[in-house]
Amino acid sequence: MEFRQFEAFLAVAEELHFGRAAEKLHVAQPALSRIIRMLEKELGTELFERTTRKVRLTPSGVALLEPAKAIHIHVDGVKRITRAAKQGEIGSVKVGFAGTTGYSILSILAREVSREQPGISLELQPQLYSGEALTLLRDGEIDLGVVGSPTPTGISAHLVRNETLIVAVPSDHPLARGGPISIVELRDQRFIAYPASHGSRIRDAMISLCTAAGFVPHIAQEAPDPYSMLALVGADVGVSIVVGSSTHIQVDGVTYRPLAEATGVLPIALAWRDTNPSLALRTVVELAKKAFPLECAAEPATHA
Repeated sequence: MEFRQFEAFLAVAEELHFGRAAEKLHVAQPALSRIIRMLEKELGTELFERTTRKVRLTPSGVALLEPAKAIHIHVDGVKRITRAAKQGEIGSVKVGFAGTTGYSILSILAREVSREQPGISLELQPQLYSGEALTLLRDGEIDLGVVGSPTPTGISAHLVRNETLIVAVPSDHPLARGGPISIVELRDQRFIAYPASHGSRIRDAMISLCTAAGFVPHIAQEAPDPYSMLALVGADVGVSIVVGSSTHIQVDGVTYRPLAEATGVLPIALAWRDTNPSLALRTVVELAKKAFPLECAAEPATHA
């Protein structure tokens, strides 16, 4: 049986007139009669009583009416879903992110997607730092990632925020009082950092700042996430270079101080693989550009 047979049956059942039903379906009346006869043959029963003056449903026709309506509604729903998918209005987008910046950006993006395109779901993969996210983007394991900018060849990006790097120190530390801290003042301090295996741009920026100041940071301990890192700072294990949005995390025993170096800025972008065919991804990217309109799009770089 074909959907057009049920569509023809419903039209005749609603009109109880083959001529009007044919007009409604934009087919010739003889063709409509053939479709109904084929359906009756497949079902092994007559669905309509036909006379020269009227058409009415048989008991079998009455029994088929509700199931036929259900089939019509189901197929119509399938058509709407597939049309929405084709237009990028439905689907799933895998998003990799990490850190306080990632959570903040994701919160804004998720709210925009939920409001504008509720048919698109975001599959969240937290604790994916920049290097890891870029690798998974390249391999097609995720669709969208919160990463440091610039991005490598083949990865497009939209700059969403310029994070300022600051210093988190134990509240009873001598450096906890006063104005901005210069990176040179941290020469003899123990540092808490993200693991090198994460590919964290914050760790990279910290090492670059220390190297430019003429020393190699003593990394006393590594932490997998900002909450663990700040807990270690509060426990007086060491100091840490963090992004400005970390100040939203209030941890006992932690004081935040500005970093004196003007170079302490980390551009953060939403990134995606150029060849990703997902229409839902394209829709989310457009919504991201709408949600973060104040920053210009970051140009793909030719280096990793």
